[in-house]
Amino acid sequence: MADYDVIVIGAGCGGLSAASILASQGRKTLVLEQSDHVGGCCSTFEKEGYHFDVGASIVEEIQPTEIAFEMLGTKFQDEVDLIDVDPMMSFIYKDGSKVTYPLSVEGTAEVIAKMSPEDGEAFRRFSKYFEGFTEVLMKGFFVSPATSLSDMARLVFNTPALMKYLPLFAKTYQEVLTSYFKSEAVQRTMAYQSLYLGLPPELVSGLFALLPYSEHEGIWYPRGGMVQIPLAFQRCGEKFGMEVRLDTEVVQVLVRNKRAAGVLLGDGTEITADIVVSDINAIKLYLDMIPQDQLPWLARVGMKSYEYSKSVPMVYVGLDYEPPLEAHHSIIASSMEEVNDYWYNNAKKGRLPEKMFGLICWPTMSDPALAPEGHHALNLIPEGFYDLAGTDWDAEKQPFVERTIEDLDSYAIPGLKEHVTITDCATPMDFERRLLMPKGAIYDIQEDLTEQTIFRPSARSKSIKGLYLVGNSTHPGGGVPTVIASGIIASKLIDRYE
Repeated sequence: MADYDVIVIGAGCGGLSAASILASQGRKTLVLEQSDHVGGCCSTFEKEGYHFDVGASIVEEIQPTEIAFEMLGTKFQDEVDLIDVDPMMSFIYKDGSKVTYPLSVEGTAEVIAKMSPEDGEAFRRFSKYFEGFTEVLMKGFFVSPATSLSDMARLVFNTPALMKYLPLFAKTYQEVLTSYFKSEAVQRTMAYQSLYLGLPPELVSGLFALLPYSEHEGIWYPRGGMVQIPLAFQRCGEKFGMEVRLDTEVVQVLVRNKRAAGVLLGDGTEITADIVVSDINAIKLYLDMIPQDQLPWLARVGMKSYEYSKSVPMVYVGLDYEPPLEAHHSIIASSMEEVNDYWYNNAKKGRLPEKMFGLICWPTMSDPALAPEGHHALNLIPEGFYDLAGTDWDAEKQPFVERTIEDLDSYAIPGLKEHVTITDCATPMDFERRLLMPKGAIYDIQEDLTEQTIFRPSARSKSIKGLYLVGNSTHPGGGVPTVIASGIIASKLIDRYE
């Protein structure tokens, strides 16, 4: 008899959502996490009285999360204290000027109309179109399996409204947005978001042009930091008997006759289970943690064909003043061409940009308790990547932190460098070491159109019976709401097949 019904490798939001739901089904469930905390990149740490989010910085598209907690017999809002975030976003131009979009669509249309009356009206049309698309995605696409062509056919059959949006799949992010918006000043408020998918505007699928709209549906911040979401799943799962072990690394998936049989730990301990759920990078899982003689040759070839997703550095800054910012999130306003150029001449060549380029998160605007009284915390996400030409992140970390602060001080956050009390930094190499993310890949696998839905590793393994995947590697992809959706999908598949 097996030790457990289910073993889940990894305590990220995908692993914990799946594990807690499976435990609620009456399955004896064990979660094994190699680090000393739950949540992975959706977590929070404390340093000298300041609390910083490891990676993820806000909550949006909460429908999958609400569904997951409903499956646990509770409500997301009852388990996590959510703070409304409004304005939605502030955009800082190189001359130091700012444009700030409120949460409301109409309010944003009015702000855009001041830059371009034509684009203000276009934003209303754009929002109406993508409001419908977002509703279709949330009701079907995000929480439905995509393991085969029949799954996709079933999804289209059950969601006929999806047909209206098929043209988006034939266009790029850049093509969709420039078809609506003509002003470069307006386009600069929408170009950077393509990098949420790890690619420049001219390579991201047009369906993700919903990003400049989607946050208008609502943004929240968990009081106490992003870690409150995985902690809530852990708390709910433990009520059903789910067990979580931290500081416990899995080095191999045990396979007997091409069926998952448990896991081997780093200390040599074997723990058996009839079902194994993986919340780790699928490339690492299949090529490093499963005996290769148990995998078909085509599966090995297929996994080697995937590319790792983007990686980014995170700079954490404690301040003794209130920074002159206008929103929880601020973006350095960049043109489509600048973001594309960054991709080809910096990211692809391993050359860090000279100027800071990316996202500024100000969590203490929403939750002042995350820093000592009168102080504030910033999470800076300047664009970067794992492979650096002629150097590495151990050598570049401190100069990079200093350069980032110096640059932002010069126009985006005046007075910044004079008010810094502490700094910390997690580089792509640090994420690889601490969270065992190969190449610091925050979304595990690239997210272009050829690596979406049925082209991502299947949530129900096609090579190993009893093995299921959740998290960034599988459908519907990377991000907090999407990995929680993957946990829902896996739990449904297990309930069906096991």
